[in-house]
Amino acid sequence: MIELLAPALVACFLLACILGYFGLHVLMREVIFVDLALAQLAALGATVGHLQSAHGSGIVTYLWSFGFTLGGAAIFALARPARTRLPQEAVIGIVYGVSAALVILVLSKSALDRDEVESMLTGRLLFAGWDEIGAMALLFIAVAALHFRLRGAFLKLSEQARHPEPRSSRDKLLDFIFYASFGVVVTSSVPLTGVLVVFGMLIVPAACAAIFFDGLGRRLLAGWAVGALASAAGVAASAWWDLPTGASVVAALGAAFALALLFALFQSAEG
Repeated sequence: MIELLAPALVACFLLACILGYFGLHVLMREVIFVDLALAQLAALGATVGHLQSAHGSGIVTYLWSFGFTLGGAAIFALARPARTRLPQEAVIGIVYGVSAALVILVLSKSALDRDEVESMLTGRLLFAGWDEIGAMALLFIAVAALHFRLRGAFLKLSEQARHPEPRSSRDKLLDFIFYASFGVVVTSSVPLTGVLVVFGMLIVPAACAAIFFDGLGRRLLAGWAVGALASAAGVAASAWWDLPTGASVVAALGAAFALALLFALFQSAEG
């Protein structure tokens, strides 16, 4: 049993590390649903890739998926002009809705069966192989190294997101790099873990940490702890009660957030 669950657990730990960091920026930028939009674009690219590739080539599907995600990164990087009446979240919602509709239209012309579509959109955590986990780890390390190198610039852009000002071409390029690197993480994660796990890992640990801590470093450590504990609890619950692994992890994340809220309310009442 341990041998079967270990890859799923390690994959969740890796996601908790990288998405816990991205989640802090997402909360600062107030673009909560950006990963859903990018994930939907990745799914749209994957369906187009399946339609274009007669044999369902994995590399062709990935390239199409990544290409669509890069397009979304460009849209989100440019869709934050100064003094706009249109919130960026509205643009994200439009991209998500249109992408979801296009997925349905493309699938209507595709030979994909129900199981293939479900696997592509909901993930396959229990069937993860160590080679996939290793490749994902290397990719996440590369993204982490990029963000460590540009950490000051990315943090400044995230802090300024609530108070839009005229941005230079360099700022727009840095925004594109931020969203593109985020898109790389989403594109590589969604086929394995599913959209819900990616969204849960992005938002819940960062939100729990924001309730109790100030400062990026303390919030990051707290978010990692929440993500790791919820992952372990979710994977264990899925094995014990024979439940879908991804949904169990998301439910555990939800329970962690509920406990954090209750504890915060209890502290407020005590104070």
